Amino acid sequence: MWALTLLLLAVVARAAIPNTMLRGMQSLPKIPVPQRSITSPSVTALPGVPNITTVYYFDQLIDHNNPGLGTFQQRYWMNREFYKPGGPIILMTPGELNADGLEVLITNYSINGRIAQQQNGAAILIEHRFFGDSNPYDNLTSQSLALLTIQQAIDDLVYFATTADLPMPGGDAVKPGQAPWILIGASYSGALSSYTMVNKPGIFWAGYVSSAAVETITDYYEYFTPVREYMPQNCSSDVQAVIAYLDRMYMANDTAGIQTLQEAFGLGGLNHAGDFATALQSNLGDWQDVQPDDGPGSMFYRFCDALEVKDGVNAGPDGWGLENAINSWGNFWNTTYYKHTCQDKDVETCLGTFVPTDPYWTDVTVDNAARSWFWMVCNQIGFYQVGPPEGQPAIVSRILQPSFSERQCVNMFPQVFASPPDTPTAKTNAMYAGWNVDVPRLFFANGLRDPWRGGTVSADGLNKPNTTSMPIYMSDGFHTSDMIMDNGIADPTIAVVQKAGLMYMKKWLAEWKPST
Repeated sequence: MWALTLLLLAVVARAAIPNTMLRGMQSLPKIPVPQRSITSPSVTALPGVPNITTVYYFDQLIDHNNPGLGTFQQRYWMNREFYKPGGPIILMTPGELNADGLEVLITNYSINGRIAQQQNGAAILIEHRFFGDSNPYDNLTSQSLALLTIQQAIDDLVYFATTADLPMPGGDAVKPGQAPWILIGASYSGALSSYTMVNKPGIFWAGYVSSAAVETITDYYEYFTPVREYMPQNCSSDVQAVIAYLDRMYMANDTAGIQTLQEAFGLGGLNHAGDFATALQSNLGDWQDVQPDDGPGSMFYRFCDALEVKDGVNAGPDGWGLENAINSWGNFWNTTYYKHTCQDKDVETCLGTFVPTDPYWTDVTVDNAARSWFWMVCNQIGFYQVGPPEGQPAIVSRILQPSFSERQCVNMFPQVFASPPDTPTAKTNAMYAGWNVDVPRLFFANGLRDPWRGGTVSADGLNKPNTTSMPIYMSDGFHTSDMIMDNGIADPTIAVVQKAGLMYMKKWLAEWKPST
């Protein structure tokens, strides 16, 4: 059996943003893709069914508010192995990254493909505008990116569903009203799916969303709360000690002490304490990549082992203390993590954020997920991952506040932002309901250990009711753990969520009737 672990987060892809560590919701690594939706080793290719890696192109409107501007080629992939006439069309965008190599999301290794298998449906993956090769224009200038909005992305999904003639027999007669459509999303694309069903009711009969951070938040210090609560306690204790030490020096304006600390990590070339704090934050951000079957070889656990295992002995719950933590964490950066993060770049080029002429800020070529996602973050989404308020335990520095990231919006888009923007997250929530979402036949799947849980309908203190019309299920899993079926084998609580999702899809699809 394949050991597949898909880390859906958006957001955007973490590896795309070494310079700022502004971590997006999604982290989708390239993984091996089976040629068929395999149910057993003996399954053979079906006659007349195209390979799932076949790329199709849809003539998508450049601007839904001005159709006269014409269309662009939006890429999509399709698996109709399980399809029978009358079955549903299951649509997903992976969100804020290039969709190449993600065909696993239309196989029955994923919840998408398992719904298709159960319901005799066809599964489609469509690339998000301004990511990968699905670009209205041949650049990512601010002028072009003006058409990268949540609303345009919603309208893309609706326009595809209502106008596409799908590449299969009868594919011109399966539009909403003729066949039931199911909208699926994970992380940012999960939020987008919720927004779509709020904004354009009646197009998609049902939805399944995983780790959907529907409530946009500017000061998102809650990102690190599940990390602190569920990471090894000894590791958390030592990280807190180092961060408290850094913050005390920063408050005392002890620049010499901070320089000495930076040099212990091999980061003495950084010119600003905020960039150093962000570099340390990145080790905690690796929690987003953890999944239920991860062992000591994953980057996050390698980091904690480096701090807490000394001469073959594990530290107690209080850790080894500040001095050892500085030495061990610094050694991990020097021997392992700098190369992992920066490859062969010098420290200021890789981790510095105060030189606006750096190519990181000025590169406008397409297929630059960092730039496209940053545009959405600055203009509508926020979710700046920062230090907590005073009085709360801190595993990331309080040097990092929303203003530190908002300043970088000016670096990236000086033609638009003359000063750091006040990202209008309240407006986004008002337009698309946020935590107030209340639409029928929308299934929410969340994970207790997910750093994005604070933006989901399972956020602490929200107490949103779980109903049969809009079910809310939470596993003990991590970010989007329920999207890959094998994770239900590794963690039975994830299997419960997956089983419930499949049950509700079966129930809701039985209620669908074609339009008269």
